[in-house]
Amino acid sequence: MTQNTPPSFLSRIAIAIGSFFAILGNGRLAADVTRVRAGEAFAADVAPQEVRVEVPVEKIVEVHVEVPVEKIVEKTVEKRVEVPVEKTIEVEKLVATDTAALQLLGLMQREARFVDFIQEDVAPYTDAEIGAAARVVHEGCRKVLREHFAIAPVRAEAEGSRITLQAGFDAAAVRLTGNVVGQAPFTGTLSHRGWQVTDVKLPQLTDIQAAFVLAQAEVEL
Repeated sequence: MTQNTPPSFLSRIAIAIGSFFAILGNGRLAADVTRVRAGEAFAADVAPQEVRVEVPVEKIVEVHVEVPVEKIVEKTVEKRVEVPVEKTIEVEKLVATDTAALQLLGLMQREARFVDFIQEDVAPYTDAEIGAAARVVHEGCRKVLREHFAIAPVRAEAEGSRITLQAGFDAAAVRLTGNVVGQAPFTGTLSHRGWQVTDVKLPQLTDIQAAFVLAQAEVEL
């Protein structure tokens, strides 16, 4: 028996949206879906016998089983860093490692399917299909940032306001654009407040090698 190749991530998004509206407008389809969710077997799963079943295209229901990523978190270690506004961020005992980057990618994949979205060739899809998938990715990435990072603006002033940078301002936190001539103090318009991390709460890994697996392969039996 030939087994159909499962559709891609973006295709599943499009199918889910189409099925939602189809169920709302078709009572018979809604009843079919209810029976499937209640555990009723498909015709192909019953003991071999010749049965002819008419299945309209709009009534095809795809059941997708999500296999959760193996939990590798045992405890959370908080590294609190005091970051005064307009001052250089002082980070003690915080070393950038490949493992931390892999952790972040893994969290983005688990919560937002980030790697699936970026690796997908979006050229064949419509703007509406891409927008629907991007909404899922955006919500998941936002959840990761909120749970594992404390983020605050670099400047407290409202964007569009006029500010003056005195001599000795932190050039790593503030970038000058436009006609930059002479020495500080500089007076200009704040076009972007900037962002800085004030707290990091990445989970402690018990198996560093496991961090290289961003998403487990899925085998449907």
